[in-house]
Amino acid sequence: MEVDIRKHEKVREQVHAGIAALRVQGRQIWGFTKLSLSEIVIRLSVGVGDLSRVSRDGHWLEESSALSSGAQHELKKELGNIIFSTIRWIDDLGLDPLECLDLAISAQENYAQSGRRR
Repeated sequence: MEVDIRKHEKVREQVHAGIAALRVQGRQIWGFTKLSLSEIVIRLSVGVGDLSRVSRDGHWLEESSALSSGAQHELKKELGNIIFSTIRWIDDLGLDPLECLDLAISAQENYAQSGRRR
């Protein structure tokens, strides 16, 4: 099975509807004040720092690739925060979320096919 939101119109419509619902829910929480790019970068950096804290605090057990239940909760929350906040930030900047996804998907495909190591 192949799924590609750039090719499959029905899937694209579903993704668009989901993002729109999350954008509305976010506005219910945050209101309509829009952040600037520098304000967004600061907030994203805080999220990355929170992920680093989960790793740094030794909750990540490298040998078993397992997380303690508390760390797993924190990890899920912080990754969710990044997704939910990014939808808001895209809206704050007046960008099209599907266009952003299309560009990101293409860039990741190109990188994966390049064979370069991370």
